[in-house]
Amino acid sequence: MNVAVVMGGYSEESVISLRSGQLILNHIDKSKYQAYEVHILKDGWNCVIEGQKYPINKADFTVTIDQQKISFDVIVNTIHGTPGEDGHMQAYWELLELPYTGCSFYQSSLTFNKRDTLSVLSKFNIPKAKSIYISQGDVIDGAQIEAELGLPFFVKPNQSGSSLGVSMVSTLEDLPKALDFAFAEDNDILIESYLNGTEVSVGVLHFNGATKVLGITEILSQNEFFDYEAKYLGKSEEITPARISKELEALVIETAKKVYQSLGMVGFSRTDFIIMNGIPHFIEINTNPGLSPQSIFPQQAAYANIPFSDLLDNEISLALQRKLIWKR
Repeated sequence: MNVAVVMGGYSEESVISLRSGQLILNHIDKSKYQAYEVHILKDGWNCVIEGQKYPINKADFTVTIDQQKISFDVIVNTIHGTPGEDGHMQAYWELLELPYTGCSFYQSSLTFNKRDTLSVLSKFNIPKAKSIYISQGDVIDGAQIEAELGLPFFVKPNQSGSSLGVSMVSTLEDLPKALDFAFAEDNDILIESYLNGTEVSVGVLHFNGATKVLGITEILSQNEFFDYEAKYLGKSEEITPARISKELEALVIETAKKVYQSLGMVGFSRTDFIIMNGIPHFIEINTNPGLSPQSIFPQQAAYANIPFSDLLDNEISLALQRKLIWKR
């Protein structure tokens, strides 16, 4: 079976995605699959073999190598950010009837939009921070924001990952810089109240016919919050399993599963919560979680004692089932 392991993307997260793709290439069962490394980058779409680039034909997502046209049976999608985590590539592959791993184009688009995700989850009574939504060009009243949310608060791009463009505002003097930082990533931003509690990250997936939580990881950032530097440059301590009571662990697992199912998810995901006053508050969900050696999801797979090759087999199986549904 020819498998395209697709990585990269058009955002600053592409560097992390390329690392994630390498982990998949290292763990995929080579007795079952012929894996091809495919880079989707601003400077081109290419299949990369021993450093040599072979252009991907965008008309049918095939590649020609040594005058032989190669088609892919399934796509393993590990692009972080646009266009592989926001639904664009998923819609394209679906038009070509190419099965792909992870959630559908709709769920990808929905969960990449923080505002819309929060709106959907509010219907399912998922606890979350108070928030204000602002677009580029809106009149912004810092005093009103403080009155509604208190200080400190967070300023976030509405559509971005890896904490890019996120700032914590402790005084209103910090607000203009935080707005510029967020608007550099997206034209819409979300301003959220500060949740004072324990941060945890929960790996959830559909595995062997059921929604499964891999583990709960406690995040101890050396910085003000779990930002890009803390996530990828070693400025945090990640403890699996989290140091919480059995009762609280059960509540986090229940809430994480509820989020996953409420959003109609399929595939790998990592959901972040802040536990405040004994209640897990939803922060965000990542539908293509980082799979680099520094990432949380692979750590949780090891904790769950599930070989990563088995997780990939499961993802590919789910992708092929999706194709069967299309053909009904």
